[in-house]
Formats: sequence, structure tokens, C-alpha cells
Amino acid sequence: MTEQTSVRLTQLATCAGCAGKAGIATLAQVLRPLQEAFRAEDFPDLLIGLDGPDDAAVYRLADGLAIVQTVDFFPPVVDDPYTYGAVAAANAMSDVYAMGGEVLLALQVAGFPEDQPPAVLAEIFRGGA
Repeated sequence: MTEQTSVRLTQLATCAGCAGKAGIATLAQVLRPLQEAFRAEDFPDLLIGLDGPDDAAVYRLADGLAIVQTVDFFPPVVDDPYTYGAVAAANAMSDVYAMGGEVLLALQVAGFPEDQPPAVLAEIFRGGA
């Protein structure tokens, strides 16, 4: 077993998948002040924003052209780093597809323990690419 495959990613998280996220009630409480600060009537080109729970925001750039934007964190559901990266990327991209969008560009972000081999994180990112 290599240094990379000896890491059990699922053991690095206390819960897996979407269960690792805050519940809808907590999210609503956290977002309430932002809803008041960024009222929909002040941002007419923000087609989908903070008014309700949704998968992504949609902002009109021009007539017939909008950008769909989302960000996601996804705790490990498998131990293989490459597969986890691919699953996390598919999960994040599905939020864009749910809004009727097309994925043109994506950024990867990760919280990763410093005591784990950097090669594991590189493999996660390779899977998400």
C-alpha cells in the first residue's frame, strides 16, 4: 500500500456527503441578515439569489445571458482520493445543472489536514479536474 492509498479519507470526517452541511433552519438563520442587506429589489439583475433555498445563484449579464454561480463543500464518501475528487466535482456541477446552466469553468477548494501526505490532496484535485 502506498502512502497515498493508506489514507482513509472517510475517517477524516465525522459525517459524509450532504449530512456534513448545516441544516436548512440553521442556514436560513445565518442568511437572514444578508437577505436584509441585499434586498432583491436593489439587485434587479440577480435573478435567483437569497430569496429562497436554491442550488445556485443566477445573475443576468445581458438579455438572454446569465451566469450561474455556486460553491460547495462535500465531505469524503469514499476512501480513494481520485474517486472522491470526481464525486465532489460531480456534486458541485450538479448544482449548476439543476439551475439549467452549463459548466464552463470550475475552481477547486479544499480543507485538508496538514499531517496528511500532499500527494493525497493532489490526487483529489486530479479527480476533480
